[in-house]
Amino acid sequence: MNVIGIVGWKNSGKTTLASALIRELSGRGLTVNSIKHAHHMVDVDQPGTDSYKHREAGAREVILAGGQRFAIMHELRGAREPTLDELLRRLGPCDWVVVEGFKTHAHPKIEVHRQESSRSPLYREDPSIIAVAADYTPDFAGPVFDVSDVPAIADFILNREKP
Repeated sequence: MNVIGIVGWKNSGKTTLASALIRELSGRGLTVNSIKHAHHMVDVDQPGTDSYKHREAGAREVILAGGQRFAIMHELRGAREPTLDELLRRLGPCDWVVVEGFKTHAHPKIEVHRQESSRSPLYREDPSIIAVAADYTPDFAGPVFDVSDVPAIADFILNREKP
């Protein structure tokens, strides 16, 4: 499975780049899945819906299925948060997985960093960052892309040699 991560500090543009990259890769005829990590309580279901009532009643997993999509909601119920590798194994077949977040995992990542950021770039401490997308020229030893040059970033991802 081909995995590329998009990481960076809060409000750096991770979601914008991840979404644009998904759009670019999909537009090239590739099947793309994604995993988005959230540090806060996240709930895709709404109180009062039938599926919400099923989870509240104690179901560990609930599948909400319709004519256009389905969602699996899995309650951890005190269990540890799944690792990225465990989540990747749950995905269906695809050409690429774009992962937003999971910055401490050792998968290949592109860091989004902004010149106005008061935070130090992650690449200084993370050897799994393979490129940087920025709005300035950082001192990164590897490839640096303009954050808005999504076709070039996609070309890099598709053409890079895997270790």
